Amino acid sequence: MAITKDKFGVPIEGNRLGILQPKLKYRFRVILTGFGAGGRTDELTQNVVSVTRPTFSMEEVVVHSYNSRAYIAGKHEWNAISLSLRDDITNSVAALVGQQIQRQFNHFEQTTAVSGGDYKFDAVIQVLDGTNAEPTEQWELEGCMLQEVNYSDHSYDQSEIVNIDLSLRYDNAVHVAGPNTLGGKVAAGDPFPLVSPLGTGTSTQV
Repeated sequence: MAITKDKFGVPIEGNRLGILQPKLKYRFRVILTGFGAGGRTDELTQNVVSVTRPTFSMEEVVVHSYNSRAYIAGKHEWNAISLSLRDDITNSVAALVGQQIQRQFNHFEQTTAVSGGDYKFDAVIQVLDGTNAEPTEQWELEGCMLQEVNYSDHSYDQSEIVNIDLSLRYDNAVHVAGPNTLGGKVAAGDPFPLVSPLGTGTSTQV
């Protein structure tokens, strides 16, 4: 039988490498630690509907010169992510979300936490391969807090599932490879590899 799939893909210097298997949006898992009362959050993981991956932005600093301008990097920012959860009939998800809200601001007592460490939690977004429970990669979000909570709505003319939509603000994110190597097929390593600084470090010019 003729084999032609290795001829697919964009030719590079006369060679065709075929098409690499893409990641699929529905193969993922979200795990929160230290969320709510600080115990296990299995019910939350089981009721995740969707999550956005982290986005990164960096301020630009304008360096003005005689007739021109140059740009250098300023402070960076990890933008908030969105996490959508099914509001289950046992109130397990709503209870966890309510516990986390109370940790950040106690609406009954009208008091707040002394410091961010009293209420912040960590989040992990894992990419799965559809077979193995171990992730092929994961985003590790540190120092998370609830920025916004939307309890959705009710309507007599709809049969849709009720969701609880969260906006998570976090301090830092790291993108790392997981323990699942797809039988040794993952050869590129960490998405954020530890690399040497560019250049020799002796230049003082923009």
